[in-house]
Amino acid sequence: MATATARHILVSTEAEALELKGQIENGADFAEVARKHSSCPSSRDGGNLGSFGPGQMVPEFDKVVFSAPVGVLQGPVKTQFGMHLLEVTSRQD
Repeated sequence: MATATARHILVSTEAEALELKGQIENGADFAEVARKHSSCPSSRDGGNLGSFGPGQMVPEFDKVVFSAPVGVLQGPVKTQFGMHLLEVTSRQD
């Protein structure tokens, strides 16, 4: 079974997600941005979500995590929780 590890930043608006994405793309540290801005409890660990398999996250999140290139910032991705920026840190297919 496929597994992945990922980290994310959860915010309430697309505008905020796009602003933070720009900061990261311009050299800001993902983990630092997550600690300062993400509303998810994972923010304490720099947005790290650990390892998980298909179906353990909401469908919109799963779709990106199990198809996006590893190490490339993705988003914003809208889910029932808000807007996510996410990065797949590893994946075993």
